[in-house]
Amino acid sequence: MEIDNRQEGVIKLIRKKVWLNQAIEMNSELILKGEQTDEIGKLEPTGQVIVDSEELSFVYLAEEKSEYTYLYLPDFIWPELIEAMKKNQKINVHIGENKMELKQLEEELNDLVLNIEGNSNYGDAMVEKVESIFIKG
Repeated sequence: MEIDNRQEGVIKLIRKKVWLNQAIEMNSELILKGEQTDEIGKLEPTGQVIVDSEELSFVYLAEEKSEYTYLYLPDFIWPELIEAMKKNQKINVHIGENKMELKQLEEELNDLVLNIEGNSNYGDAMVEKVESIFIKG
């Protein structure tokens, strides 16, 4: 968990991280499971994905009240994501009691892959990994 203090007042920015390290195909959907280190309440999808180049991961943002939970999609599960998208399967996350569809994931990933391709601003390792898995497949 990270806390960020800024400006005159104190703004607490709490980020919970969950590494989604299991992908299971079940009943025409892809279920992603992960390891949580923080207590997580009811999550709501935001439909937003960012990049963590240092961790070679895409990060799906989920909301819990006024806090974000970062759902890390590491490079080793990208092939399963691609297969599920090709099959038009729903991609869901199961964390404890939470079950949530990753809405807008395919659109967000497609946009990010286009931005990352050949763009060294994301770091050479991230560019190479994205190109080898998403583009050259």
